[in-house]
Amino acid sequence: MAEPVAAGISSLPREVREQLAELELELSEGDITQKGYEKKRAKLLAPYVPQTQGVDPALQKETRTQTPTPSATPAPAPSSSSSKFHRARSGGARDERYRSDIHTEAVQAALAKHKEQKMALPMPTKRRSTFVQSPADACTPPDTSSASEDEGSLRRQAALSAALHQSLQNAESWINRSIQGSSTSSSASSTLSHGEGKGTSGSLADVFANTRIENFSVPPDVTATTSSSSTRPAAIDLPPSGIVKGMHKGSNRSSLMDTADGVPVSSRVSTKIQQLLNTLKRPKRPPLKEFFVDDFEEIVEVPQPDPNQPKPEGRQMTPVKGEPLGVVCNWPPALEAALQRWGTTQAKCPCLTALDVTGKPVYTLTYGKLWSRSLKLAYTLLNKLGTKNEPVLKPGDRVALVYPNNDPVMFMVAFYGCLLAEVIPVPIEDAGGQQIGFLLGSCGIALALTTEVCLKGLPKTQNGEIVQFKGWPRLKWVVTDSKYLSKSPKDWQPNISVAGTEPAYIEYKTSKEGSVMGVTVSRIAMLSHCQALSQACNYSEGETIVNVLDFKKDAGLWHGILTNVMNKLHTISVPYSVMKTCPLSWVQRVHTHKAKVALVKCRDLHWAMMAHRDQRDVSLSSLRMLIVTDGANPWSVSSCDAFLSLFQSHGLKPEAICPCATSPEAMTIAIRRPGVPGAPLPGRAILSMNGLSFGVIRVNTEDKNSALTVQDVGHVMPGGMMCIVKPDGPPQLCKTDEIGEICVSSRAGGMMYYGLAGLTKNTFEVIPLNSAGSPVGDVPFVRSGLLGFVGPGSLVFVVGKMDGLLTVSGRRHNADDIVATGLAVESIKTVYRGRIAVFSVSVFYDERIVVVAEQRPDASEEDSFQWMSRVLQAIDSIHQVGVYCLALVPANTLPKTPLGGIHISQTKQHFLEGSLHPCNILMCPHTCVTNLPKPRQKQPGVGPASVMVGNLVAGKRIAQASGRDLGQIEDNDLVKKHQFLTEVLQWRAHTTPDHALFLLLNAKGAAVCTATCLQLHKKAERIASVLCDKGHLNAGDNVVLLYPPGIELITAFYGCLYAGCIPVTVRPPHAQSLTATLPTVRMIVEVSKAACILTTQTLMRLLKSREAAAAVDVKTWPTIIDTDDLPRKRLSQIYKPPTSEMLAYLDFSVSTTGMLTGVKMSHAAVSGLCRAIKLQCELYSSRQIAICLDPYCGLGFVLWCLCSVYSGHQSILIPPMELESNLSLWLSTVSQHKIRDTFCSYSVMELCTKGLGNQVEMLKARGINLSCVRTCVVVAEERPRVSLTHSFSKLFKDIGLSSRAVSTTFGSRVNVAICLQGTSGPDPTTVYVDLKSLRHDRVRLVERGAPQSLLLSESGKILPGVKVVIVNPETKGPLGDSHLGEIWVNSPHTASGYYTIYDNETLQADHFNTRLSFGDAAQTLWARTGYLGFVRRTELTAASGERHDALYVVGALDETLELRGLRYHPIDIETSVSRTHRSIAECAVFTWTNLLVVVVELCGCEQEALDLVPLVTNVVLEEHYLIVGVVVVVDPGVIPINSRGEKQRMHLRDSFLADQLDPIYVAYNM
Repeated sequence: MAEPVAAGISSLPREVREQLAELELELSEGDITQKGYEKKRAKLLAPYVPQTQGVDPALQKETRTQTPTPSATPAPAPSSSSSKFHRARSGGARDERYRSDIHTEAVQAALAKHKEQKMALPMPTKRRSTFVQSPADACTPPDTSSASEDEGSLRRQAALSAALHQSLQNAESWINRSIQGSSTSSSASSTLSHGEGKGTSGSLADVFANTRIENFSVPPDVTATTSSSSTRPAAIDLPPSGIVKGMHKGSNRSSLMDTADGVPVSSRVSTKIQQLLNTLKRPKRPPLKEFFVDDFEEIVEVPQPDPNQPKPEGRQMTPVKGEPLGVVCNWPPALEAALQRWGTTQAKCPCLTALDVTGKPVYTLTYGKLWSRSLKLAYTLLNKLGTKNEPVLKPGDRVALVYPNNDPVMFMVAFYGCLLAEVIPVPIEDAGGQQIGFLLGSCGIALALTTEVCLKGLPKTQNGEIVQFKGWPRLKWVVTDSKYLSKSPKDWQPNISVAGTEPAYIEYKTSKEGSVMGVTVSRIAMLSHCQALSQACNYSEGETIVNVLDFKKDAGLWHGILTNVMNKLHTISVPYSVMKTCPLSWVQRVHTHKAKVALVKCRDLHWAMMAHRDQRDVSLSSLRMLIVTDGANPWSVSSCDAFLSLFQSHGLKPEAICPCATSPEAMTIAIRRPGVPGAPLPGRAILSMNGLSFGVIRVNTEDKNSALTVQDVGHVMPGGMMCIVKPDGPPQLCKTDEIGEICVSSRAGGMMYYGLAGLTKNTFEVIPLNSAGSPVGDVPFVRSGLLGFVGPGSLVFVVGKMDGLLTVSGRRHNADDIVATGLAVESIKTVYRGRIAVFSVSVFYDERIVVVAEQRPDASEEDSFQWMSRVLQAIDSIHQVGVYCLALVPANTLPKTPLGGIHISQTKQHFLEGSLHPCNILMCPHTCVTNLPKPRQKQPGVGPASVMVGNLVAGKRIAQASGRDLGQIEDNDLVKKHQFLTEVLQWRAHTTPDHALFLLLNAKGAAVCTATCLQLHKKAERIASVLCDKGHLNAGDNVVLLYPPGIELITAFYGCLYAGCIPVTVRPPHAQSLTATLPTVRMIVEVSKAACILTTQTLMRLLKSREAAAAVDVKTWPTIIDTDDLPRKRLSQIYKPPTSEMLAYLDFSVSTTGMLTGVKMSHAAVSGLCRAIKLQCELYSSRQIAICLDPYCGLGFVLWCLCSVYSGHQSILIPPMELESNLSLWLSTVSQHKIRDTFCSYSVMELCTKGLGNQVEMLKARGINLSCVRTCVVVAEERPRVSLTHSFSKLFKDIGLSSRAVSTTFGSRVNVAICLQGTSGPDPTTVYVDLKSLRHDRVRLVERGAPQSLLLSESGKILPGVKVVIVNPETKGPLGDSHLGEIWVNSPHTASGYYTIYDNETLQADHFNTRLSFGDAAQTLWARTGYLGFVRRTELTAASGERHDALYVVGALDETLELRGLRYHPIDIETSVSRTHRSIAECAVFTWTNLLVVVVELCGCEQEALDLVPLVTNVVLEEHYLIVGVVVVVDPGVIPINSRGEKQRMHLRDSFLADQLDPIYVAYNM
């Protein structure tokens, strides 16, 4: 504290103290502002400041009255900044367990330290509609708890209006400071400070200027131009982002965007990303050890222990004994005997008083009544439930007790009734939880006792039976109300034997993971525990005690139900429900009944302080013990101090406050004995948080901000012995200055977890070991689950619970401590009722801390974000640990424990399965994850030749493969003598004029149009003559063909060839989305320098329409000719090209990276390609094939327009868009025509798989049978989508589809058909490869099911005449077959070059005519496909008789992401992401300025949007060792997909950066 003014408040005159208390109250009630409070307080204290100044708050032994009390706010410091971080206590509705002003102040100081280097954190972007939090009741579920067990205040503090105002004022100064390049020295704060201001300060200033406005004003509402419908829009090719097919594939891949091409640099998104980058400039990373990593394995950094970390230096501790358990002559031999004694001799004495809802006593149970009713119940249980020969219950059976929290009387009778009947009661919370069902099952419980009222409230089935709860065994319910019990006969007596080790009752406990276990307590332990408590608390007969705790378990049961009967005490039971309506009720009960002892938790102290002004005249002078049962909580110290300072004037004696520590396993571990008035009070330990995190006790000297003040919980229990053992590993005794788990050995403790022998041994039968590892003695100890140490004078100190232990990078943190830090950060504006949960999740080989808080319904976005960023800073400063994820959820939505606290394990489960539904989230993986493998350095200095020699020495083949040799194939084909396709068509029209080549189907499956050889020839002639007459075209002019998929397209193509023009097929624009599709058409028309457009009348009108004019300039179209009604005019002569090297057609396509590329196909290439396909698929004129794909480019166009004319087979054409109205069209056609070979696209296959998945039986009934299919080939230019083809095969297996039929093709821009699964040759093979090796460009085969494995399928067989080789794209040297490299191809049908505006010769040469840098094949001219892949020799035999070489395509080189020196394929990351949550419909990733951006489409409700952020971050980190920079959640259909079903990631990137996505949420990971 700055000046410990308040340390001596008790020495002030009484009236001053009262005025201070009054002020304190006004502030808490919100009657005065913080400022007013500070002013008045300073005035009051002014005369006394000098005399109270010299107290050192860190004194080890200081009197209790001198501890800083809650009113201890320092006198306002002279610095003007103090008002920004209110150093006052952050009062307010929150969990008072953690009220520590010392702590609050430490937090404020830590934050003040950060203020100098305040960072502009990019605030997440959120769609306004997403989580409208006000009005409050709109989204806040009804509050079932009204306040929780762990929380609790009813106080509101005056609004802290200064914070936002201050931030705005100070923004200017820190922006300027940051630009001058200030960087901070403190390592703790470097998380959020940014690196030196790099670059020109001007541009940074602009960025920050934007930021500042952004952070504090409502973000502009961006309405975007995305498709508003929720379904994905029709597949459309968006205009490419630039027509430069030109840039060399290896060269700057992102240069289109690096210049922010088409994206205003000041765009909101870019600004935020810039902020994010600044935040990440200097990530907190331990220095990397320099070592050489073999490319095969990425080594995860193991955090090395800090050489300077504190280590324990004390001697090994010796177990500490409590005082001996006294022998009192009249102590009963068993607890039941005590009941019998009081019930028969002191029948009129009160035993238990119950209160009604208003807190008035409603019924008092006397010892006589307790005895007689328990007897009746015992008799009923043993004799009246079954028949005489088959009783339902036998002694030793377990019975569930289901009683409401406001009915202690019925519970007490049931509990003792069970004891007298020698059956084992298992008290549980109100019915419902599945985990409780597990407990009931493991205890073998078949019977539940309850009250009539409770039974009526249970859910029933229609016929009136009680619902079988999920996970519960079948139970018989017995009502224990008196009227249903049988009076026992005079001669019947219960069997009360001397207490032994047989079980008495079972107390349930919930473990950290959420499972519920039963701790079995023996009769002797129950008795010994009561004796020990009686001795420690000095109970005497007839005393009155007030119990505010749950009477079914823990201290509430031990004192209020058991020790109560032992000593004939009178318990006043104050139910939790009364505390909610009347928080002061327990204090009033103490006052009214002159109670000697009260049993409370910190929350009850806190509530009483809140309501204190309602009762001026209560007196607590009768209390000799105020037992604080959660004294084991490190933050209880400030609650006790605050309560004392307020109620000392009401007669509360300082020595009456008795904290104690308990656990279900070890029962009461230690309790502070009631003190002697006037004796010095016990000391405090002020410990260093840093020391604690290493498990070492150090008095805090260095940094006051990270101190923890703890009070003792008294001495070891009478008759007990205590030792401290290491919390993990074997139970080795700790040193005296080391923190460990407290273990207790005494007769009073649990004996086992019922039915769980293994866990029992590790908990209840622990023999401590010495440093040499040998056992110390043979007395078994019980682990208590509490962490602590034994201090001077054998006082026990507890610093945390095993369940709340978070071990991060080898350091231990306590969840409660972190909660306290969060609450100390002015949480009143943001956090609802102080409800904060902290737990750790295991991600990427370490524990990561997650903080979840409930957000107040009226909290603003800015306040919440402000609070979140400050909590991160505070936790980083005080605990020196990074928070992985901080989430805010709407008020009252976290799972609750039965008494209203936060159910941590369920919260964690919801977080991990994505069902928490946060309304705000901040992930900080960049600061937390410090164990990523070292980025890969490419090893220089090894030449390609030496690599190759190395490979050969290691016995690795050079990776190459080829199809059959064209020269050796006997080809008796008549076609061979025709060099040109036009000649083949004329020849067919002459020899087989009526042979139908094409058949076009409509959605109903009817043929709407056919074309015989002659018809096709005639129509082509007419089109050619129109081109010459109307178009005035010359040979060699380019003509754009704009037709829907059909036969008109084919006739127009041959018409162009007949006229000597060069056809360019283009997909027609989509009438519904002209703005998106027309610019692509326009661009191809321009780039191809088309002299004319051939189209239909409908499309011609569309091109000239008003709507089209809005998208493009319609005045500049070239001549448009419609071919609907052609004049019957014969062509004078059909054009014949002088050589076969002349151009036949241009093939234009937009790649997934947004490149528009046109390639030139010569007549020789066309003939070569058609011949290769004819040979591979054995096509001839009597065959029929069905084609369902888009006919505009690549192999799709070749199959649709060219192959039939060359080979003479009949093609049945099915336009893919017809499937939208009739899903089964393609399959029924194949079945009806008994087609053996069919071709489709991935989009068609996906439509069928998704749409017909549940209709297979119906297809069967319609007689659809696919057993005729020999090959079903998917035409694609990508890695085979194995999961889709597998699902398709599996799904339609039932209607005869052979599992071997489905295969894929592979082609690229330079060569449209490299592989195609033919009719002969081995089936396609699949392999599993290791993903980690693949990132290093290595191929390592692994077994199926291996972790991080990827299933790849061969892309069909290499076509005849085609050779491929795998090449290192950088060195251009050939690779061995265990390497991933670029696929290079040599074949007669390779395209002859790019058709570009700029005739870029170097690029042409590099992509189409390039040579290997060395090796046998160095003389051959190769074309580069731009795809990465590898070749594997299989065990199968190829047609040539050799072993078959399979080619596997991994992905496009353009698409790969280079991150951390490794090569990633987007699809692998996307596959991982899509698996993480059921609501992710589609996903795409791209990088921007080295940040990985993940875009996910959300198909669930918008509440789930933020659930996806941590799940996406986790999975990418776990499976790909990458940290996601930005997670964008968008509506379904936003990710653009082209007609081939490929994601257009670059378009997505451009739209994201131009802020056109209208995202639901954008999270910037810190």
